Amino acid sequence: MSYASLHPLEKKFLRVLLDVKQGKLENLAEASGLNMDQARRVVEWLREKGLISVNVEEVEVVELDSKGKEALQIDTPEVRLANEALKKGSLDLEEAKRLLGDDAAPALGIALKLGLISLSKGKIVPRISGKLKATEVYHVLEKLSAGPRPIRDLTQEDLKELNELSKRPGYIKVYKVKGIWVKLSEGVALRKEDLEKEEVTLLTSELISSGRWRSVTFSDINMSQPVPAVYPARVHPLSELIRLIREIMEGLGFIEIEGPVVRSSFWNFDVLFTPQDHPARDMHDTFYLRNLRIEEEDRDLVQRVRSTHENGWTTGSTGWGYTWNSELAWKALLRTHTTTVTAEAIYRGARGRLFTIGRVFRNEKPDFKHLVELHQMDAIVIEEGATIRKLMGYLTAFYKKLGFEKVKFWPTFFPYTEPSMQSMIYSEKLKDWIELCGMGIFRPEVTKPLGYDGPVLAWGMGLERLAMLIYDVDDIRELYENRLSFLRGYRSISSMTKHALI
Repeated sequence: MSYASLHPLEKKFLRVLLDVKQGKLENLAEASGLNMDQARRVVEWLREKGLISVNVEEVEVVELDSKGKEALQIDTPEVRLANEALKKGSLDLEEAKRLLGDDAAPALGIALKLGLISLSKGKIVPRISGKLKATEVYHVLEKLSAGPRPIRDLTQEDLKELNELSKRPGYIKVYKVKGIWVKLSEGVALRKEDLEKEEVTLLTSELISSGRWRSVTFSDINMSQPVPAVYPARVHPLSELIRLIREIMEGLGFIEIEGPVVRSSFWNFDVLFTPQDHPARDMHDTFYLRNLRIEEEDRDLVQRVRSTHENGWTTGSTGWGYTWNSELAWKALLRTHTTTVTAEAIYRGARGRLFTIGRVFRNEKPDFKHLVELHQMDAIVIEEGATIRKLMGYLTAFYKKLGFEKVKFWPTFFPYTEPSMQSMIYSEKLKDWIELCGMGIFRPEVTKPLGYDGPVLAWGMGLERLAMLIYDVDDIRELYENRLSFLRGYRSISSMTKHALI
């Protein structure tokens, strides 16, 4: 193999390994001046090149526990007992107890066993000639002072001392760890002087002008080596979908409009001919704003809506047949749908093709297909020749631009459209029809009080449901969990073909 193909970190590691032939990864990393992340990376590179072999084994390790570390500072109880007896000439048992407390009795026995003291006429007499340290009695304490040691690296004498210390709680801890051992592969011949040659990765003007390019070694470029993944900034998948929908709608001739998030119940429900006792208006479905009311200033509009609810006004309907309550209408809330925006556009005299995209809020328990806060798109068409067939055509074109070829429509009921339908697309992946949006023609009870006496095509859809289908997400909450693996790995709509979406 060419030395030029070796990374500078590999060369540093190999120079150390050539001296010791084999060693523990931690020790080799320290000697090479590498941190453990670099060392692990280098070992993997060298192993792939066949230059080293790696053996992972479980090793029994011993280290000092709390009392063992304390013994390095203030000695063991038996050593302190012998030193005190030496200092005073002798000790009686009461003095020993005052010195060591509960450790006095075991310390006395150990000191007698080790020959550090003797007993004479009830007195403790020293048998040492000079002050001792615990490390002079237990040499293994000094060996362990630098940190954990593999038991197999200790001498027989060390093991005997460990055996004694192990009988005393809190002095040592023994446990097993996995060790990584590295050695040169059989038959590998490397010369240290070749590993010390200067190696460069970039041809600079200084190298050329000085002539130094003749003496240096240039690194090979290994095109087969994997490169680290790069995660550049990217648009959130839901934002990407909203941008695409805007492009599609504008391409179909629609103009985007906007409206406030905080609305009155009047604009959120009453204008859309939703009865005041409808379950959707209950606190369990709607977020009402405490101590805030928004009263409609256009009294003529209020009177028209009131009459429509009570008796149908001039719409040809009988209305809901109850006494309309203005106080319920002025309650402020977080809008539950973006239809409030398109309804107000009709009231303001807008005509043509309009759409809006925005956040709506539902007082629901979040689960895999429900959220408290979500995005919705609403669209209306106010023009000559507006028919339900034309509405089906708009939806079919919209879905086909998203890549959904199979579209069908199913009759249903909504309080403010008649006829009402739901659009469905077929998912080849799920092998099933999926409902995506509600649609229909606004009832006269909606449009006539707003000042328009003609058909208005309307549809609305939740965008998170659509995003789940496009991005292959099983749980709607995943769109908002900021999980990096999803945000980095989702497939951009711009990279998909129409058929890749389904």
